[in-house]
Formats: sequence, C-alpha cells, structure tokens
Amino acid sequence: MSAAEAADVFHRARGRTLDAFSSEKEREWKGPFYFIQGADTQFGLMKAWSTGNCDSGGDEWEQEIRLTEQAVEAINKLNPKPKFFVLCGDLVHAMPGTPWRKEQTRDLQRVLKAVDQDIPLVLVSGNHDLGNTPTAETVEEFCQTWGDDYFSFWVGGVLFLVLNSQFLYDASRCPTLKQAQDHWLDQQLSIAEKKQCQHAIVFQHIPLFLQSIDEDDDYFNLTKTVRKELADKLTRAGIRAVFSGHYHRNAGGTYQNLDMVVSSAIGCQLGKDTHGLRMVAVTAEKIVHRYYSLDELSRGGVEADLKELLKE
Repeated sequence: MSAAEAADVFHRARGRTLDAFSSEKEREWKGPFYFIQGADTQFGLMKAWSTGNCDSGGDEWEQEIRLTEQAVEAINKLNPKPKFFVLCGDLVHAMPGTPWRKEQTRDLQRVLKAVDQDIPLVLVSGNHDLGNTPTAETVEEFCQTWGDDYFSFWVGGVLFLVLNSQFLYDASRCPTLKQAQDHWLDQQLSIAEKKQCQHAIVFQHIPLFLQSIDEDDDYFNLTKTVRKELADKLTRAGIRAVFSGHYHRNAGGTYQNLDMVVSSAIGCQLGKDTHGLRMVAVTAEKIVHRYYSLDELSRGGVEADLKELLKE
C-alpha cells in the first residue's frame, strides 16, 4: 500500500492534530467513554528475537500479522465501540534504511485497513519507526507514511497529547526538531494547566519510568534527568496519565498524581505477559484501565467489565 493509499484509509495526523475529531465539538465533556491502547506490533521482531539477531534478523513476520489481525477483529467486535485505537509505537521492527522495512510497513497498513472506520487510529512513533537517533529524514519518512510524529486532539472534553519520545531519548542529529516539540508541548500544557479540559492524557513510546521515578537509567526508560524534568512539567499541568509501550511487558507506577502505564506488546513478548491490548475508561473523576490478552478479547464477554470500568 502506498502512502497515498494509506491516506485514504487512515485519519492521519496533519497540522499537529487528528482530523478524525473536530476539536470544537469535542472540547465539551459528554460523559464516560473508553479507548483501546496497544503497542509494539513490531512486524519482524519475533523471528529476530528467536534467532538472537535483533539487529539484522526479522525476515519473517507472519506471527505478527496473525496477532495484529486478531487484535483488529477483537476491537471491531466491541460494543459499544471504543472512541479510538492508539498504537504506542514500534509499528514495524526494521529500522529506517534497513531490509524489509517497506514490506513490513505495507503488510501492517494492509492489516490496519480492516479497523472499523468508526474507530479512528492514533499512531505513535517509536524508536524502530524513527531510529534510535532520529534525523530530519527519518522523521519526515514517518510523517509521510503514518502522519505527524507529535500532535494533540480532543475527545469528549479530554485533551490527548501524542509525543515523539525519540526526541527525549537522543535528539543529537535533529536538535531543532526537538526544540519545536518542546515549544509546542509548553503551549499544549498551558491549556491543561488552565483547567480547560476534563482530563489531559499523554501517549508516547518510551516510558518515563518502568516502576519508579528514581529507578536507574535503562534501555527501556528515559534518563533520570529527562524523566524528572518532564514528569514535573506534566504534573504541574495536571496531566493524569502517560501511556507507553517499548518494554514488551506490563509495568508502571505513579509519581505524585501521575499514572505511568506501560503496556505489553501485541507482538513479541519479552516477559511473562501475553499478547494483548489495554482497555482505558475515562470518567468525570478518574482514568481506569485493564489489560486483556488477545484471546480474552477474542472470546468476547468483556462488556460487563467495561460497564464496571465506566461507572461514574
């Protein structure tokens, strides 16, 4: 599927917003709703991980295709429908400029094309989508293929912010792009700080932390200096939760009033969790969530859980 064809299928973020939602109509609180969060479809990693060759392996991704198809089918059956489905990065495994990237991207777009058109897709960039050290060229490639790398949108009185966490990890080859996101984020957080929204929620690929704000630096979190500075900025603005992926395991913790939620993968598991998705309910007072295996969702019968989560 070409980028032009993908544009016909996905409501891609453009101009730092998501055209699937009208910001004017969506700024008002209209009652509880829910959305689905997934992460790390990462077509190609399961083969690469099994062979111990994560850098240049990954020449097969049939398992990831089947798992993502299962996720899409389960989401499409949910009643009522979720407001949107957000994928928190590492859409494919092949890094920019490496073999199989084009083929993995084509196959993922084909699978995502089956998502119910009444359930907008929100696509977040990860390190495998942009490279561990992104450049202006890799960011542009992502934007052309999947939409803006950072943007905001409103749903039912809630402000959602999508960040490019690679700028927080290593922006040494694109410092001006990082500065632009920093400036944009300050503008967005001022809206939240003035209490002009019911809640404000952030999506990014790399977690601030896995369990604790004071944990050691790790491949799977942001450095202490960066995470503390950003966490303080978010909590001052009243951000309630950050949803991430990257870890391929479920994890998370709290910092002040901020909930850091790390969801395991649709694709390759690196721990004891199962391939799955997270159901996130937003009520007037709280944000509650539960992780389900794809098999649980496929069997159905989660409506009772959903009703409980959406209770005011």
